Amino acid sequence: MVKIIVEAEVRPTEDAEKVKKAVKNIFAGDIIIQELGNKYRVVKGISLTIESLKPLKNLAKTQQVEPALKNYLIKYRTTTSITLLLHKQAAYAGKLSLIDSEKESPLGPVKIIIEGDENELEEVVKYFST
Repeated sequence: MVKIIVEAEVRPTEDAEKVKKAVKNIFAGDIIIQELGNKYRVVKGISLTIESLKPLKNLAKTQQVEPALKNYLIKYRTTTSITLLLHKQAAYAGKLSLIDSEKESPLGPVKIIIEGDENELEEVVKYFST
């Protein structure tokens, strides 16, 4: 069973509801705003089904970037997880923008971590390829 963790930091200048919207544009699951002390907040979602990433899959299809997404998934895949970084402002606008470094998203990225065994991660790559 895969475990999907989606999180995005809420910077002091940001509206937490807008960050939540950015996450909801790519993730169909329960989302909470977590207070981590010192005015540091994070928008977080956890799911145990790949279907929670259907909005991300739909964005990739709409923008016709499925091959790029598949290559990205393969590039950032380890034996136990796949980590995706998405530009937060693009996600808020309903666009998919994959980034290689957190520095590429000035307000911080939306981070997606997909955990599972090798077979489950292969199924994730296939899910985004169909």
